[in-house]
Amino acid sequence: MTAPKLDAAGVNALLEVAFPDIGRAGPYVRDVRPGGVRVVLPYREGLLRPGGVISGPTLMSLADTAAYALVLSHIGDQLMAVTSQLNMSFLRGAQPGDITADAELLRLGRRLAVCDIRLWTEAPDRLAAQANVTYAIPG
Repeated sequence: MTAPKLDAAGVNALLEVAFPDIGRAGPYVRDVRPGGVRVVLPYREGLLRPGGVISGPTLMSLADTAAYALVLSHIGDQLMAVTSQLNMSFLRGAQPGDITADAELLRLGRRLAVCDIRLWTEAPDRLAAQANVTYAIPG
């Protein structure tokens, strides 16, 4: 697997350039490794939907952000990489708490990056959702 070009601090700095409001509420890249990243979105009550679980749009946004962070960590400062496909499966209600997203590169090509994202609040063996995300990389 290709070694990352950026560490967690570098990716967080790029995310803050691309999305200036991100620093106030997260998400934050916690770990970058060859072929993977871990992103955590701190819990706040505004993430809940009726029924007391984390909302689907919040999980989808975090999955997309984790994929973007993963791609940036491996291709560097190319902020115009964009989502071209996102497929989300909701597996169980995400209980209130910090949301963790583990993102893994399935394929990194010259024009496309395909990522697998797994999200949870309770434990990694109690996934709340899983996403496959494809990013188009500018040429």
